[in-house]
Amino acid sequence: MTEILAHRGYSAKFPENTMIAFRGAEYANADGVELDVQLSKDGEVVVIHDEKLNRTTTGKGYVKDFTLQELKKMDAGVLFPDIKEKQTIPTLEEVFTWLTTNKLTCNVELKNGVFRYEGMEEKVIQLIHQYELTERIVISSFNHYSIVHCYRLAPEIEIAPLLSEGLYMPWVYAASIQAKGFHPHYLAASNEVIGDSLESGISVRPYTVNKEAEMKRLFQINCTAIITDDPTIAVKLRDKYKKDKA
Repeated sequence: MTEILAHRGYSAKFPENTMIAFRGAEYANADGVELDVQLSKDGEVVVIHDEKLNRTTTGKGYVKDFTLQELKKMDAGVLFPDIKEKQTIPTLEEVFTWLTTNKLTCNVELKNGVFRYEGMEEKVIQLIHQYELTERIVISSFNHYSIVHCYRLAPEIEIAPLLSEGLYMPWVYAASIQAKGFHPHYLAASNEVIGDSLESGISVRPYTVNKEAEMKRLFQINCTAIITDDPTIAVKLRDKYKKDKA
């Protein structure tokens, strides 16, 4: 059965990469969440997508130039003015603490393509071990050097390269870097590519799948997982597909 991962949490309904969005994904019956991590000025692993604070928070400037204490003062809910309570930028540790209360999986994307964030891989892996989440985490990144580094540090934690465009025989590439799967843009995930990958024992989790027609296509070919902004729609469609199939 195709798993449903909530992209930056339930980001269609709540501020992305915040605890309210992750809890919303759990209530929507998603199988897991996807999130992004960077480092604060004082080396804390924080959950936020953009290198700059401007789009999603009341802050201005780069995440890396602020301490955790400074980042916590910002409101990360600016794109959802109807939500009155202040939403803070979570630490990865906060998310992992919450994960210990449920069975959800988590795709941690390392956002280190623009800034290198020296030591981020080690910090993320240390937290995964500390919270005993080895079996429930997949580490992904567009920076493939970084995820290979993660594999060398902790081969027991699954890695998955992110692919924004089509790649020839991506299942062969994934296997060559010891990845058990890859996360392509959904337009680069044809039925043939997915089928050949699954036959080779390589998982495929396309992003960001928000169109119902694309969801149906991926459920029909039993794709490993989809990463979507709206888990409610995806869960409803998957349930309908299962019912129709039965």
